[in-house]
Amino acid sequence: MAEEYESIQLVKQEAFIYQIPPRVSTTRAVRAADWNLAAPDFKGRLKIVSKKNECFIKLEDRSGELFAVCPVDSFPGLAVEPVSDSSRYFVLRLKDPSGRHAFVGLGFQDRGDAFDFNVSLMEHFKGIKRDEKIAKEETEPKPTVDYSLKQGEKISVNIGAKLKLGADDPGAKDKPLIGLSAAGGLLPPPVSSSRPVKPPTVPAPSTTSGSDDWGDFFSASATGNSSTSSSGNTTSGTNSSGGGGWVQF
Repeated sequence: MAEEYESIQLVKQEAFIYQIPPRVSTTRAVRAADWNLAAPDFKGRLKIVSKKNECFIKLEDRSGELFAVCPVDSFPGLAVEPVSDSSRYFVLRLKDPSGRHAFVGLGFQDRGDAFDFNVSLMEHFKGIKRDEKIAKEETEPKPTVDYSLKQGEKISVNIGAKLKLGADDPGAKDKPLIGLSAAGGLLPPPVSSSRPVKPPTVPAPSTTSGSDDWGDFFSASATGNSSTSSSGNTTSGTNSSGGGGWVQF
């Protein structure tokens, strides 16, 4: 079996221990004002340690020697009890190895130390309850859910969205939702009759023959064309070399 180790939950370097008068009645609240707060009977270090689910408050002197131990089985409880007139003082039930116990007063100089003392004890016992709950859930059988159809049960599937018309609609019937097909896809928008669709224009074929971008410069025949100069002389439409086809400018 593996050895269990102690875990230190809190350390406070200065704590005060007081001898307190015996309690007359267990129902009467304890008051720190009844103690001799100006003269504590012991000053030392306080530790809260845990070992599995067990919790202990250990009081040590300056050299680290153990002075007293307070086993804590619950908080608040008989082992650690807050006083009624201050948040910095508590009543501890100390136990020795023989099983004898004694009640002493515990105090802190700073309220923050007392707050840490409270929180450390509460977190320890909250952790025990959480672990117990988890262990219980792991051992309990988990309920099974039956998803099978019972006798007479049916499953209906509605394919395609429907738009429910109001009672004031003359049709008062279910009509398919505009824009959705029966398969759930989108339909193209309808063509409006007020705006006729213009057919696409087809470009006219080019009159230019061949691939010559410059066009045909033979705008006049080789014979019969002439131009009149400003002096009234007639110039022949053919060049002197007889090549023909070029217009004389």
